[in-house]
Amino acid sequence: MPAGTWDEVSMGTTDERMMPDETVVPLLHCVSADETIAFWRALGFEVTWEQRRPYLYLAFRCSGFELHYGAAPPGLDPTLENTGGCLVMVGAVAPYHAAFVAAMRKACGKVLGKGLPRITRYRPGASRFTVVDPSGNSIVFIRRDEPAELEYGGAKKLTGLARVLDNARILREFKSDDRAAFRALNSGLRRHGETAPHLDRALALAALIELSAALDEPERVPGWGARLREIPLSGSEREQVERAVADPAVLAGWLRRDIPGGGNTGEGG
Repeated sequence: MPAGTWDEVSMGTTDERMMPDETVVPLLHCVSADETIAFWRALGFEVTWEQRRPYLYLAFRCSGFELHYGAAPPGLDPTLENTGGCLVMVGAVAPYHAAFVAAMRKACGKVLGKGLPRITRYRPGASRFTVVDPSGNSIVFIRRDEPAELEYGGAKKLTGLARVLDNARILREFKSDDRAAFRALNSGLRRHGETAPHLDRALALAALIELSAALDEPERVPGWGARLREIPLSGSEREQVERAVADPAVLAGWLRRDIPGGGNTGEGG
């Protein structure tokens, strides 16, 4: 390769040069053609190509992007969820998540949040979410202006339970590791709960309730919920706690509603 940038390099013997008009289309592994077609159709994708023989090739289109599939190698286990995947960069992720969730509810009667296929939660203000297809591929929708750097372990400018909450957010949204987020919050609440502001404790307990449901450990919810109900929160604080979870319904019955007036962010409680 000669020295210099790509646009300085002639292509062959012509005067044509490489132009920034490329389109990259991901080619993903497919374990089951029928399940893959049914899933993406349910989410509103158009099937633009369906071929079973002499080899498998599927193509789907939604909005301005495409997903293509070929046959998976023998022995691939989709439940390991290490099949592959791609990134879909968008201006705003919330409309995509809302559209897919609505389509799931219409087609399946519920949001597929566990197992395969599924969609990860979307917290208002978040910059990404993931759709995991029936073959274990992860299609990650990312806002283009997402911060380029993350402070794993929580932002250094934060302390105590606030930093634990930030670390748990990163574990959930960027690593899709609910179990690690649960452990971090559980441990952090034990270490910092006594001195943390009311709101931070409520946010941590709300996250633990949501995670307990996501991890199929519903027996933990009443304990977290009882502790959450004991925390006095103002109306604006209750709203902040409800916005912190993907579905506020998981907090039904666990938030006190008898504290009027302004915020309450004092220590302890």
